[in-house]
Amino acid sequence: MESRELAVGGAWVFRPTVYPDDRGLFVSPYQEAAFTKALGHGLFPVAQTNHSRSRRGVIRGVHYTTTPPGTAKYVYCARGRTVDFVVDLRVGSPTFGRWDSVLLDQRTFQAVYLPVGVGHAFVALGDDTVVSYLLSGAYDPAHEQSVSVFDPDIGLEFPDGLDPVLSERDRAAVSLAEARATGALPGYRDCLRIEETLFGAAELRQRR
Repeated sequence: MESRELAVGGAWVFRPTVYPDDRGLFVSPYQEAAFTKALGHGLFPVAQTNHSRSRRGVIRGVHYTTTPPGTAKYVYCARGRTVDFVVDLRVGSPTFGRWDSVLLDQRTFQAVYLPVGVGHAFVALGDDTVVSYLLSGAYDPAHEQSVSVFDPDIGLEFPDGLDPVLSERDRAAVSLAEARATGALPGYRDCLRIEETLFGAAELRQRR
């Protein structure tokens, strides 16, 4: 499995080896050894798995979890194609406000790791697009937050030729500046402390 760090600090993309044959294919989108080697700490602590199906043009995000409790995510596309976005919402982070994107699809099965406090969004490029998630914490609607995917201060770049489809919640999402002004964004140091609990304080401190 290949890996590389994204423009958002602590976020990574992983590309597994795909084994096709005349029956179909076999692939392992999450591999503990590759994950721990890239990030330098323990395995991903799975508390819940999620699964979404979207039609072409659906945009979900930018979503994040109130910190605390905070949630880390490991995301891949099991069917179809998406452009997946990571957005640094951690106030005080060296890469605050920066974003990066990765094409996720059923051909390469690339996966994205989003550390605690990093926002997530994606746009489905085809019908019946399936995205699968590993979460470090259980989903709680009371802790789920969002900022606008169309905020010009973030400046996400979407493919041409799509008719955007958003939930009511995502259409009403506030800007990054509004979320920061109200204290809704996660603090970078708080995110690091939560990751120390999730992955092991000693290992993470050695890397900082």
